Amino acid sequence: MPARKKSSGAAIKPKAPKPGSAAATQNYSHPTADSPLRPDVGTQAQFRKKKAPATYRYDSSLSPSLDWDAQNPAREQGEALIAAIRNATSLEEARAAADKLAALGRPFLNWTGKGERLSFDVPTLPLFVHERLSTKAILESVQRHERTQQAELDLFSDPRHSVVDQTLRAYEHRDRWVNRMVLGDSLVVMNSLLHYEGLGGQVQMIYIDPPYGVKFGSNFQPFVRKRDVKHNDDGDMTREPEMVQAYRDTWELGLHSYLTYLRDRLLLARELLSPSGSVFVQISDENLHHVRELMDEVFGAENSCMVLAFKKTQGQTSQLPATVNDYLLWYSKDFDSIRYRSVFVDRDPFENPNERYICVETTDGEVIDLTVRQKLRLDPIPEGRILKLNDLSSQTGSENSRFPIELGGKTFYPPGARGWSTSREGIERLREAGRLHAVGKSLMYKAYRDEFPFREINSYWPDAKLTGFGETRYYVVQTATSIIERCLLMTTDPGDLVLDPTCGSGTTAYVAEQWGRRWITIDTSRVPLALARQRLLTATYPWYELKDDARGPAGGFTYKRKQNSKGEEVGGIVPHITLKSIANNEPPAQEVLVDRPEEKKGITRVSGPFVFEATIPTPVDWEGDGIEDSGLPNVAESHGSFVERMLEVLRKSPVLRLAGNQSATLTQIRPPRSKVISAEAKADGQDVAIVFGPESGAISEKLVYEAAREANAKHYTHLYVIGFAIQPHARELVEHCEDVTGIPATYVQATPDVMMGDLLKNMRSSQIFSVCGLPEVVLRKAAKQKAGEPTQYEVEFRGLDVFDPVTMELDRRDGDDVPAWLLDTNYNELSFHVDQAFFPRTSAWDNLKRALKGTYDDAVWEHLAGTVSAPFVPGATGKVAVKVIDDRGNELMVVREVEK
Repeated sequence: MPARKKSSGAAIKPKAPKPGSAAATQNYSHPTADSPLRPDVGTQAQFRKKKAPATYRYDSSLSPSLDWDAQNPAREQGEALIAAIRNATSLEEARAAADKLAALGRPFLNWTGKGERLSFDVPTLPLFVHERLSTKAILESVQRHERTQQAELDLFSDPRHSVVDQTLRAYEHRDRWVNRMVLGDSLVVMNSLLHYEGLGGQVQMIYIDPPYGVKFGSNFQPFVRKRDVKHNDDGDMTREPEMVQAYRDTWELGLHSYLTYLRDRLLLARELLSPSGSVFVQISDENLHHVRELMDEVFGAENSCMVLAFKKTQGQTSQLPATVNDYLLWYSKDFDSIRYRSVFVDRDPFENPNERYICVETTDGEVIDLTVRQKLRLDPIPEGRILKLNDLSSQTGSENSRFPIELGGKTFYPPGARGWSTSREGIERLREAGRLHAVGKSLMYKAYRDEFPFREINSYWPDAKLTGFGETRYYVVQTATSIIERCLLMTTDPGDLVLDPTCGSGTTAYVAEQWGRRWITIDTSRVPLALARQRLLTATYPWYELKDDARGPAGGFTYKRKQNSKGEEVGGIVPHITLKSIANNEPPAQEVLVDRPEEKKGITRVSGPFVFEATIPTPVDWEGDGIEDSGLPNVAESHGSFVERMLEVLRKSPVLRLAGNQSATLTQIRPPRSKVISAEAKADGQDVAIVFGPESGAISEKLVYEAAREANAKHYTHLYVIGFAIQPHARELVEHCEDVTGIPATYVQATPDVMMGDLLKNMRSSQIFSVCGLPEVVLRKAAKQKAGEPTQYEVEFRGLDVFDPVTMELDRRDGDDVPAWLLDTNYNELSFHVDQAFFPRTSAWDNLKRALKGTYDDAVWEHLAGTVSAPFVPGATGKVAVKVIDDRGNELMVVREVEK
């Protein structure tokens, strides 16, 4: 294990908060870190900085068999290395070539699909900022009733770049750092971090919690409120198109696909890690052996640190003993450069009841050896000081260390070829300190357990369970904060960057926020990200004193030595008295307990600002200009195949469920001669046009407009817009399509069951399409207005109609029966600034409410837990946006304009 590095320093007190203002809460910022400008989602249509897919190559020398063909150039490599050895001009060159030659023949794990390709391509997509979130901004907005431009910069960390900068100079400007939550395939997002942002070699720790097994639906939660997920149950299957595609890729060939899925992501994780960085992969015993072989291949066996074991919450079995442990595979980027900080835990003096020579020294000096029953606390223990008797001899003793020692009328010699552990002078100091004790013919050293009641953690963490006792459980599979906390404290310093490609409930982001680390967390599903947003927005943390306020956490935390009235060490710096320090008359070593920085009381710390981002959806080249926004090859062909599949589904399910229990039955469904319109059909004897949205992503306003123009020009009587999701402006255009383009239009929701195909055992093909309602929102002037002040408004969220793809029915949800709804009081059509965040169905704000008791009026918390917003002064845009998150994590947004 690498030598640990210590830190210490003096405290700088933060300014005292003023009650009744947003200053009552504090958060850490990272002034010494920056990141490239990422464009807002509102500029997506204008973004032109395209990049080609990135190609990643596997190590072709790792072949399990000597296949001398074009697909496996191991023979040519071997011959080249032999030539390099023969022609080497130095011993170092020859050894390096010999090591590579030896690597050609080492055994490794093989699976179906591995040998078929030596590389893989990943689309290089930009990341767009969808939301800016800040707990302080929410509290300030509710308290002050308005959002200022300065608040956008300070609280949201929004640099307010112009559209020109965001489209033409994106990824060129440097902005101050803001933590990030990203929706998208982790492979695509990590590739974007590498090639758009140049983050290669800058991540200090990566924590990966992949699905443990290879069952479809393993390790995910399809609903915000439902945690009792069952395998192989259609009702518990996710319907998100992105997730369906991800699970197809991951489980199509069972374990074989799983290993490919994991290896590809580990390869990109390795590129992101800094030379001193570490990666942790959480796994069960089901695939522990396979994943370890895989990590040996990607990171190198020489960079394996250890396998850490921790307890499951429960173990079940029908025949054999229960499996009670899960595991962490810990690998470094470069073992010789790894950053490691010792983490200590409280030590039970009787942690091993079978350990010999655990004794009590009574007040009269008698040393009593304790029995196993006493160490198990089954029998009474005499009063006194607990100690361990350690052998005073050492295997490394020299001739000078072999000398007689007189004690209690007896003479002692080190046994056999051993020597004493210290010099003659050291022995005398131990004698004067009363540290020598005879046991038979052996001379022992008394080590008191209360002198350093801690031990450095090892590879077994029985006290860190999968889900910690008393922790709020947000997700079906949630890792305890203590597990990730130890990994983070061992391998990172404050201000370091931490990445989690498998967000889940957001535990890594939560722990990183608590300990002043920067973080990026990724998930393919909207459900965990919805839960993580709530968790981070409403979280509170201790305020740890900083060494240097100007540098933020990157300057380090303050640690001090402190004792309580009993003389117990309670600070972050603890003396470590050892035999060596006593024998050599040296001051004891000072151990830093990295989890005990100085804490400033009276400050409620909340999460710093963070952004919600997403990869650009796979687009379609509607313009016909050959520009493929995603950089993916063969997009047009892919979309053509998708349209054909949708036409087949539409022919089998021709009944469209419309509003007011109405329906439309389509006949003569066929593809037209058109670049935009996807199909034409008859409905009640009238010719109608149909346009399908993209296979992955939301229907755009441009698509609706172009399809409506063409449908009107060709004298269709109605336009049906069918998709899995639709952008707010596109939905608004559908509602007013007849006024704008001369043809009425209807948005029809396609249940993502269409994407599932053979993954579902029972697909209800009779009702595939249905109308999906928008949130019902009322914008009105607030009842109480103060004379001479700007007019205040309020928003009431009354509910929404939710299409349930399981029951194929529209379900009315009242405003207080949704996981969350968010309010932007000055919507700029570029990104969504969360001024107020409401969690009507939970008591999510209660923790913060208790921490800030008396700081804010009760009305503040009543608003944030209800369906009516706090009063606000609309911003300069005159637009108010409401975003509702349903049980599947889907987002439905409506925009309202304030009366002129």
